[in-house]
Amino acid sequence: MIAREIGSFFAALRFLTRLPGPRGLGAGADGLEGSALYFPLVGVLVGAIGAAVALPAATFWPHNVAILLSMGATIVVTGAFHEDGLADAADGFGGGWTREDILRIMKDSRVGPFGVVGLVLVLLTKFALLDSVASPGRLAALMISGHAASRLAPVILIYTLDYARDDAGKAKAVANRRTSGRLALAGLFGCAPSLALRPGTALAALAFCLGFAALAGRFFNRRLGGYTGDCLGATQQITEVAFYLGATCGAFS
Repeated sequence: MIAREIGSFFAALRFLTRLPGPRGLGAGADGLEGSALYFPLVGVLVGAIGAAVALPAATFWPHNVAILLSMGATIVVTGAFHEDGLADAADGFGGGWTREDILRIMKDSRVGPFGVVGLVLVLLTKFALLDSVASPGRLAALMISGHAASRLAPVILIYTLDYARDDAGKAKAVANRRTSGRLALAGLFGCAPSLALRPGTALAALAFCLGFAALAGRFFNRRLGGYTGDCLGATQQITEVAFYLGATCGAFS
């Protein structure tokens, strides 16, 4: 039981990032079963890497340069996995009218104008929001909690929606072993890091994040009848921005 859960964690780590894990643990398609539970914990690690780059970099370069370096570090660590999903989803929903068209466009490896514009807007908004946080401690807490909560959002979609494609992709495999208990534990992993923020800030950030996740899920379900891997990547990126929007809103921060 414990060995299986450890394997699931390392499967999630391999799935969402380029970070290596112990050989054999969580390897293969079977290892992905139940790994969605640990997506928020992987987010904690990715956010911590971003903070570990931003804080020392800010002592040598301007604050905005440190933020860019930290964003670059998280993109390298994840292999632009979520950003790729965002671009594909933007192209699919921007250029497709029918369910079949959207799914076909999202399968195309080429990036179109909707994907480019969507990706640039999201990254610029993320940069601007993080750059507005001057306190090093608050910035580190915001990065870690934002990455964790935004990786809870796709888990909610996995647990509440059907997989929209006919093929048995990796995004479908992670949906196996879905139970309410595992979803609740994922919620704990995703929300607990926000305790490092002020209570009002944390509540606003989580409300924005989970609210956008609910809207995304409703949109995907209406247009596709479920989710795809690209939808999950897009959800992570959008809800990470939403988390920062809530945390930096003047009414709560």
